[in-house]
Amino acid sequence: DAEALVVPYQNYRATYSEFWQQLTEVAKGLAAYGVKKGDRVGIWSPNRFEWVIIQYATARIGAILVNINPAYKAQELKFALKQSEVSLLIMSKGFRKTNYIEILNEVRSSCVHLKEIVVIDHEWDKLISKGKRITDEEIDELESNLEFDEPINIQYTSGTTGFPKGTTLSHHNILNNGFFIGERLGYSEKDRVVMPVPLYHCFGMVLGNMACTTHGCCMIFTGEAFDPATVLQTVQDEKATSLYGVPAMFIAELNLPNINEYDFSTLRTGIMAGSQCPESTMRDVREKMNMKEVEICYGMTETSPVSTQTFLDD
Repeated sequence: DAEALVVPYQNYRATYSEFWQQLTEVAKGLAAYGVKKGDRVGIWSPNRFEWVIIQYATARIGAILVNINPAYKAQELKFALKQSEVSLLIMSKGFRKTNYIEILNEVRSSCVHLKEIVVIDHEWDKLISKGKRITDEEIDELESNLEFDEPINIQYTSGTTGFPKGTTLSHHNILNNGFFIGERLGYSEKDRVVMPVPLYHCFGMVLGNMACTTHGCCMIFTGEAFDPATVLQTVQDEKATSLYGVPAMFIAELNLPNINEYDFSTLRTGIMAGSQCPESTMRDVREKMNMKEVEICYGMTETSPVSTQTFLDD
């Protein structure tokens, strides 16, 4: 009955039992679309509760989730869809001023594996209703045929040296990595984790979701795009114990003129990662935001991703 997932900007809240029920409904919907173990399901969307449900629903039936960067333009989208052979694409209608449907229409004819598209904004209920003909027993049967070292996720690393590289990760890769991140953070069912970091990246879906669900924590997402004031208001309103961010996010939060008006009394830990973490920023986060046990993680997508992590008392 504890909260599992909270997305205030969508007025969404779910306990663990509700979350399990919803991801089961979506897993049935995917099965009704003909998605089978090993099939690639693309997710092209900024942070929203449906993204998280898709992450766990695909894992439940053995479909390989393909994370697609919300900032991708036509050529990058075409490359990811073709290279990973996505057969079902679940997408938002757009992000900021970008119209995803227009971009997809530009490239769809060359993506020969792409058979079905679900636009979250107006076809989410259709996905769920389509799955009503699938039984619990059928989903349990699909799940029982999965092995821990089978692929479950394809993520694209940065494209600084050409097109992004597709990295294939297994259930064990991301679940194990997330579990040990949560262990090092001292997570328990009492923790509530605010995450303004992107879900399409390991920071959101592994350091965030996997660390949380392996420890019964609450996952809290703040919006489709980063806004420092919204993040700190969410920390206060949701009584967060942990806060994530890249250094630039924490610097933007610390630079808010009314930083001292927020209540940080419940915060104890969090993760700063993604680029070099300045000592001054770490000290400010500890002293001004009450994050006495903030940690730094380093790694790369290919290593699921965290390879090194500081301790709570470092």
